[in-house]
Amino acid sequence: QVQLVESGGGLVQPGGSLRLSCATSVSIFSTSAMGWYRQAPGKEREWVATILRGGSRTYADSLKGRFTISRDSAKNTVYLQMNNLKPEDTATYFCNAVQSGTSYTYWGQGTQVTVSS
Repeated sequence: QVQLVESGGGLVQPGGSLRLSCATSVSIFSTSAMGWYRQAPGKEREWVATILRGGSRTYADSLKGRFTISRDSAKNTVYLQMNNLKPEDTATYFCNAVQSGTSYTYWGQGTQVTVSS
């Protein structure tokens, strides 16, 4: 059973923007810190950003200023706004949720982002 569903990936030119979405159930969203990771071909998965239930956000240093994570409690959805995209941002982007208390981690199936002219 898929618990996290990502969408919004695609092909974009360098300098462009995309907004990724990750929808989940209220039971997961209301009890979890939500985050984004990415994995480029031939590379390890790397952390991108996290947003806590209270709204506190942290980012990978290399992405600060270009990426913004947010969450919408009414829609049980977390977003990743990506601006000024670069070819090196090309990767599969994964949403994750880490439940408070249990630390049980859910992963989405990923959405592909390709930055190319």
